[in-house]
Amino acid sequence: MFRKAVFLLCLAIGCCGLAPAALADAGELRARHEQLQEQLRNNPYGRTLHIVSTEEPERLTGDVFAVLDHPFARVSTALQDPAHWCDILLLPFNTKYCHAVEGTNGPGLRVRIGRKFDQPLEQAYRIDFGWNKVAAQPDYFESRLVAPQGPVGTRDYRISVAAVPLERGKTFLRLTYSYGYGLTGRLAMQAYLGTVGADKVGFSVVGKESDGQPQYIGGVRGAIERNAMRYYLAIDSYLDSLTVPPAQQLERRIQGWFDATERYPRQLREMDRATYVAMKRLEHERQQTVID
Repeated sequence: MFRKAVFLLCLAIGCCGLAPAALADAGELRARHEQLQEQLRNNPYGRTLHIVSTEEPERLTGDVFAVLDHPFARVSTALQDPAHWCDILLLPFNTKYCHAVEGTNGPGLRVRIGRKFDQPLEQAYRIDFGWNKVAAQPDYFESRLVAPQGPVGTRDYRISVAAVPLERGKTFLRLTYSYGYGLTGRLAMQAYLGTVGADKVGFSVVGKESDGQPQYIGGVRGAIERNAMRYYLAIDSYLDSLTVPPAQQLERRIQGWFDATERYPRQLREMDRATYVAMKRLEHERQQTVID
């Protein structure tokens, strides 16, 4: 019984050396694209985009569905390389370090998460992701990052990306970001939402304010939507940077990610451009070295 429980846990977090099951296939993802036509066309994001969040007992999930102005071949090729994932994950302001490594169970990412511009790396939280290429077909791609442990009582992190080609050189993408938590994680989230996160909101509109302006979802679902959006914008900014010469790509994606987040200042603004750009240039240099 104990061995069976361990095996099932390994399957859940993708650590047994077996390819995890795909979230969908090409037909299912195309059907989802058709179902979301109205939401993708008519939304407040200024993009062909739809965000969904769910809160379950001890688990939060944010899904971003988007039409990318990038061909499927570019998307699938870029997201099949763990090192490219580090270039993507480094763009959000709170990722302080990322380096692709080869572990006993295959490729992975060594990541540090923090907040402050001048925060020493040893004070940032370490998250070790395993990376899986779940599917790589001519009409369907999926890759997944999994980490059994995260900061302050969080666990079972999953970042999944699935995509199918569309007409006119576009791609339909689903990004899913989720994590689990126990008592410690719940208390940490309550402390955050009661202090620095008290006024922060997500993207889903849940009503109207007294002045008629949209009322956005708050709390833990607001937090998961902000993080999912940051990762989606990082993917899109990275893909956009591939359209310029290699020497210009770093600056293109750093500036591009900041520009994209500034379209949603209430949800995503954390610092000014000069601070962000200087920070990411330094963190990119640090990314080139393997650090325990």
